[in-house]
Amino acid sequence: MERYLDPKADLTFKKVFGEHPDLLISFLNAMLPIEDDEMVVEVEYLPTELVPENPLKKNSIVDVRCKDQLGRHFIVEMQMIWSDEFKQRVLFNASKAYVRQLDSSENYKLLQPVYSLNLVNEIFEAGMPTTFYHHYQLVHCENSKNIIDGLQLVFVELPKFIPRTISEKKMRVLWLRFLTEIDEKTRSVSPELMEDNLINKALTLVKESAFDEAQLLGYEKFWDTVRTEKTLIESAQLKGLAQGRAEGRAEGIAEGEQNKQFEIARNLRNLGVDTATIVKSTGLSEEDVESL
Repeated sequence: MERYLDPKADLTFKKVFGEHPDLLISFLNAMLPIEDDEMVVEVEYLPTELVPENPLKKNSIVDVRCKDQLGRHFIVEMQMIWSDEFKQRVLFNASKAYVRQLDSSENYKLLQPVYSLNLVNEIFEAGMPTTFYHHYQLVHCENSKNIIDGLQLVFVELPKFIPRTISEKKMRVLWLRFLTEIDEKTRSVSPELMEDNLINKALTLVKESAFDEAQLLGYEKFWDTVRTEKTLIESAQLKGLAQGRAEGRAEGIAEGEQNKQFEIARNLRNLGVDTATIVKSTGLSEEDVESL
């Protein structure tokens, strides 16, 4: 029985989308908010850049970059581990790609849009349980029809994806099913995936038999690294939570002790005890006692 590898890993993701322009073009047209008359026709691969904001996540991001026949730039990232800082990181990288299109001697009118497609293998919008596709762009706050072209950011929460209706883009559903249904545990592939020529080609590319021993070792190392990074991040979060709770308890105890001293001072003052004696007895300042 043929064994498949998970297409979300560094090795497989780059093999499918970083070496086969036809698959990347299909993926971009399916996943991005592009009108039918502006579809990507051809692409030129660009050097990838990986400048992690957090060293704990430096190995959990896979990216492919290209530009098309119109000069539009596309950044495709597979993010295995999520944190809120990623939105700023994505905006930074997309903005940098936008600015780098021109040097100081060129016209701003030549700037072409940058699309950043970010596939996330975790849920980061828990408050939107049925929404897995998040599209951001620069819009007028009062009239959303007024848009400033330039940056288009898309985030896809893969764990939330469930094929629902035929009204969704067929290829979007097929590509997302490819990313979410295929892994080492796959024993049979849905006929719907096998019947599409491009998806079938991608399936062939992620078969275990398509890789040599060294590549398979690298594949296993990738997942080991992701698991390690996730453990480190979770440990750091738990440590921060525990520290916050400890500090909160300490502050609560200190505040309770201070309130107790104020109550004692108030009672002594009601009994007519002089301020100096109350200060000495409670440790409060003269100003605190006088204010009671």
